[in-house]
Amino acid sequence: MDRKSKQVVSYNIGPRTTATLNVVLETLRLSDAKRVYTDRLRNYRSLIETKIHRTSLYGTNHIERHNLTIRTHLKRLARKTICFSRSAVILSAILKIYFWGGG
Repeated sequence: MDRKSKQVVSYNIGPRTTATLNVVLETLRLSDAKRVYTDRLRNYRSLIETKIHRTSLYGTNHIERHNLTIRTHLKRLARKTICFSRSAVILSAILKIYFWGGG
């Protein structure tokens, strides 16, 4: 998420493994991100340059709030609803529409 515009820059669906994280981090590298704020997941240490990597609660609180808003708007992300998406392809398509094409 871009700190100034609050727009989603990139996302990926999957477990928090190095391979999954690399998809999002490659987008950040291509966009020449000046700083990357994350939680304290150990995988980030080896994937992000130390000079741009920050791990502070203040840096990620607006991202966590945005995640809550998305879960509220898209019932497909809640497991106990009849709208729950089992297909990663469908979920990815819904997120693309939500982030970049919703109008």
